[in-house]
Amino acid sequence: MEITTTPYKHCDLVKVTGRIDSATSPKLGEVLEKIVEDGKYKIVLDLSSVDFISSAGMRELITTQKICKRYNRGELILATVPEKIYYALDLAGFTKLFRIADDVVSAVGNL
Repeated sequence: MEITTTPYKHCDLVKVTGRIDSATSPKLGEVLEKIVEDGKYKIVLDLSSVDFISSAGMRELITTQKICKRYNRGELILATVPEKIYYALDLAGFTKLFRIADDVVSAVGNL
């Protein structure tokens, strides 16, 4: 799994490439935690290059979402979610908990 972060004026963009599973999700959690610790609570997660997400990966997403939404400080928006990843998120009931954008530009523009 590869993770790149791009800071913008109003939010941070995190692009993930590869698989998010029990072996790689702690790395994603560390990256997201560092962003939040820096006082940035508006995050766009680009999932366009993600092949697979496990329950461990979903746990990292929900943990970050809870921290970002606490006291109405921000939000974690999922962008360019592949169909099979969307299906897994929907099956777990997560699509109701996140805003999902069709592309990164509209996700960054909505924060």
